[in-house]
Amino acid sequence: MAETTARPRIAIAGMAIESSTFSPHRAGERDFQRVEGDELTGRYDAIRNGELTDRAEWLPVYYARSIPGGAVLPEVYESIKQRICDGLAALLADGGTLDGLFFDIHGAMSVVGLDDAEGDLITAIRDVIGPDVVVSASMDLHGNVSRTLIENVDLITCYRLAPHEDTWETRDRAIRNLVEALESGTTPHRAWVRVPILLPGEKTSTRVEPAKSLYARIPEIEARQGVTDAAIWIGYAWADEPRCHATVVVTGVDEAATAAAAEELGQAFWAVRDDFEFVGPPGTLDDAVVAGLAATDTPYFISDSGDNPGAGGTGDVTWTLAQLLQKPELTADDAPVTLCASVFDKGALDLLRTHAIGDEVSLEVGARIDSGPHGPVRVDAVLHSLHEGDVDAGGVAVLRKGGLHIVVTEFRKAYHAITDFTSIGLDPASAQIVVTKIGYLEPELYAAMRGWTLALTPGGVDQDLERLGHHRILRPMHPFDAFDSTPDLSAEIVR
Repeated sequence: MAETTARPRIAIAGMAIESSTFSPHRAGERDFQRVEGDELTGRYDAIRNGELTDRAEWLPVYYARSIPGGAVLPEVYESIKQRICDGLAALLADGGTLDGLFFDIHGAMSVVGLDDAEGDLITAIRDVIGPDVVVSASMDLHGNVSRTLIENVDLITCYRLAPHEDTWETRDRAIRNLVEALESGTTPHRAWVRVPILLPGEKTSTRVEPAKSLYARIPEIEARQGVTDAAIWIGYAWADEPRCHATVVVTGVDEAATAAAAEELGQAFWAVRDDFEFVGPPGTLDDAVVAGLAATDTPYFISDSGDNPGAGGTGDVTWTLAQLLQKPELTADDAPVTLCASVFDKGALDLLRTHAIGDEVSLEVGARIDSGPHGPVRVDAVLHSLHEGDVDAGGVAVLRKGGLHIVVTEFRKAYHAITDFTSIGLDPASAQIVVTKIGYLEPELYAAMRGWTLALTPGGVDQDLERLGHHRILRPMHPFDAFDSTPDLSAEIVR
């Protein structure tokens, strides 16, 4: 471990995106938001105004983040990796020292041509900073922990809630673990258990059993003597890579205690593998629409789960929209209000900008990236409203056909918050049905809904994993394969 001072020097860097390898979308330059300087250190409450502010010298390097999507273009990944490595090298130039690195990642990034993007990134970083700088990583529980990643970080943790209401708490915990390790002069080791389970997030939400109880075990384990942190990764189901599987990692200074705890959690996970069910009532889109129209307490939410941009879907699959347009009970002039968000299509926005609000328009929208489930859809409707300047969506148009209000955006955007709708003049509370590309409902939408169907629709994040056709994951894997006996769930100590 690097020699520390009374005030350790800690760098901050990372890159985050959740990438579906089943999605034809490719994440490019525009998809990533870049953060550096004071803006980067200011992201973290524990540093900004917490107890860790004065316990280290904080050295912001570079952080890039994208909403989920497809695999990252190689040239975009390489440019961000180089920016991070160059920034770290600059800190070490002319005799500069570095004690720690907070590595802020998602953990399910795919890059065209790579099998383990985060493993590649941390390896490049280690080439710059050397083996003695203490690295602490914060991850999404839907990330993947590869052998390369676990060998190159010293401390690692992930979210304990899905939906992820503890995102910032987790980052602060990873930072705190790093500071305490540097102050104590003792770097914990890792007890790593690979669990051969691969399930979608919609079946593993901590709102419901068995994930609720599984994750509830963590605080007691973390409180044990010699244990620093305990983490369970569900893994990311919509990438077809060897590292895609569930994982348990327990970090601590007591090798026996960490190994025992990791095996305990791994065995507990395996024991409930057949108990995982969808967090929301699943059903077909037709079933969902029938239920939504019959609902007397509204709004009724329908998750267009197969094309959820929040999990890696392209956001332009038109299969659901095509079905809705064929339903006169939604498109008649006297039909109740249904909101449908969204489909992105830059060409459609360019055309709609030539029209006035209230014009009758006829155009094809969507399926420019992912046309697998359905091609572009012809929409004959009224231009209800037009908006500019959304930081994610760019231009936004609302097309109205009877009661159906269709949101078309210039660029990819997930409609996962109430303000996403109200900012364009649509009020979910006044709608009969709200259809949005999402899986489990984010907390704000969950609180607003009065009924809900998780519609099992097609797309790059299809809930039917076998329909997607994984062929590169390590087998056997539950639920793809039957197991005649319990797999090896022994912990491997990584020092």
